[in-house]
Amino acid sequence: MAKNKTAFVCNDCGADFPRWQGQCSECKAWNTISEVRLGSAPKRTDSLSGYAGQTNAQVQVLNAIDLSDLPRFSSGFAEFDRVLGGGIVPGSAILIGGEPGAGKSTLLLQTMCALAEQMNALYITGEESLQQVAMRAHRLELKTDKLKMLSETSVENICNIADREKPKIMVIDSIQVMHMGDIQSAPGSVSQVRESAAYLTRFAKQNHVAMIIVGHVTKDGSLAGPKVLEHCIDCSIMLEGSTDSRFRTLRGSKNRFGAVNELGVFAMTGQGLKEVKNPSAIFLSRQEEQTSGSVVMVLWEGTRPLLVEVQALVDYSALANPRRVAVGADQNRLSMLLAVLHRHGGLQMNDQDVFINVVGGVKVTETSVDLALLLAMVSSFRDKDLPRDLVAFGEIGLSGEIRPVPSGQERINEAAKHGFRKAIVPMANKPKDTIEGMEIIGVNTLAQALEAIL
Repeated sequence: MAKNKTAFVCNDCGADFPRWQGQCSECKAWNTISEVRLGSAPKRTDSLSGYAGQTNAQVQVLNAIDLSDLPRFSSGFAEFDRVLGGGIVPGSAILIGGEPGAGKSTLLLQTMCALAEQMNALYITGEESLQQVAMRAHRLELKTDKLKMLSETSVENICNIADREKPKIMVIDSIQVMHMGDIQSAPGSVSQVRESAAYLTRFAKQNHVAMIIVGHVTKDGSLAGPKVLEHCIDCSIMLEGSTDSRFRTLRGSKNRFGAVNELGVFAMTGQGLKEVKNPSAIFLSRQEEQTSGSVVMVLWEGTRPLLVEVQALVDYSALANPRRVAVGADQNRLSMLLAVLHRHGGLQMNDQDVFINVVGGVKVTETSVDLALLLAMVSSFRDKDLPRDLVAFGEIGLSGEIRPVPSGQERINEAAKHGFRKAIVPMANKPKDTIEGMEIIGVNTLAQALEAIL
C-alpha cells in the first residue's frame, strides 16, 4: 500500500515547507502554515500533459503562429467588458472576488441570464440552493427561461455534466466549496482549492468553455487561498464597494487578454447592478458654494481618465503627535508630501491634524495625485477657496520638482469635456496647442504651483 504524502503549505502565499513552523519565511505571516495531504498521482498522465492538458503538441516557429483575434463575445455590460479587455474570451478562466454582499452573485446572475438568450449557459451554485437563486432572479425581474442551473460541489460531477450539456460559458459559485474525490482534505483547504481550480481550468481550455470562478476574500480584502489560484487563471478581478454605498467598482488586477487596472463602475439598485456610463459625473457631485480644501484631480485608470474630487482638512492639534489620516490614498505618501511642503514650500504643519479623503470611495494608487493633494492641504491650511473649475495633476519629487505623468493630453481633454476652465499641470504635460476656453498653467516646481493659487 502506497504511503500518503503530506506537505506543509502557507495559506496566504502558497509556499511549501518540509516541516511545520510558526512563521512563513516567504510572506512573514504567523500561524498560516497547515499540513495538507497530497492526492495520489493520476494513473493517466496524458490528461495533464501539454498546455492545459493538450495532447499531441507540436513544435512551431514563432512567426508561423496564427495571430488572428480571439473571438470574444460581450457579457451584456460595457463596463464588465472593459475590465475584461473587450469581452469574454472562449476557453478563458476568470476569477472574481469581493467582500460579502458586494454583489458578485448578483452581477453574474444578471450576466448569465442575458447570455443565456444567445448561447448555452450553465450556472453552478454550491453555496445556495436553486430556490434561493430563483428567488433572487425573480426579485431582479430577469429572464429565467433559458439559463440552466445546477447545485453541485463535486468538481468531477460538474465537468461530467458540463461535458454532456456543452455550455459556452459556466459560472462556479464558489471555488471554496468545491472538492475533488481523490483529495482527502476538507473543501476550502489549500490542496482542494488548488487542485479544483487547476481541474476546472484544464476543462475550460480543452473544451473552449469560458468559465467564471467566484472566490472568497480574507479579512484584509485579498483573495483567499493559495497564490497559485491566481496564477492558473487568465483574468483576476475584484468587485469593491462598501455595503453603505450604492456604487461598486470592478477592478482588474491580472488579465492575459487586455490591460490591467481597468476600472468599471456600477450602481446597486433594486433591480440589480446598473453600469455607470460616465463615472466622472458621479464623483464630481460637488456643493454649489465654494469651499476651501477641495480640488478635482484627473486619474488614469486602465485606458481612460477619471475625474475625482479630493478633500483636505487641516486643523490645529492639541496632541503631541498630530494625526495624519488618508482615506483612499497612501498614508506614507501623505507624510512625504508634508515634508516636501515644509522643505520647499515654506509651510509647516507639525502642529496641525491633516485629514485626506478621496470622494466616492475611490482608492488612488498612482503618483499623479500628489499635486492635487498638496493644493487641497494648502487651501485648507490658509482657508482659501479654490476655483470650482480648477483641475490639477502631477507628481512631486523630493526636491520639490513637478514631474510629468503619462497621458497628460488625454487627462486635460477629459477635464475640458466636463467644463473645467483652468488646469495646473506639469510643464512637460502642457500641450503645445491651446484649448479653447481653458487656461493651462504649466509648473516646474512646487513654489510655482503654490504661487498660482495663493
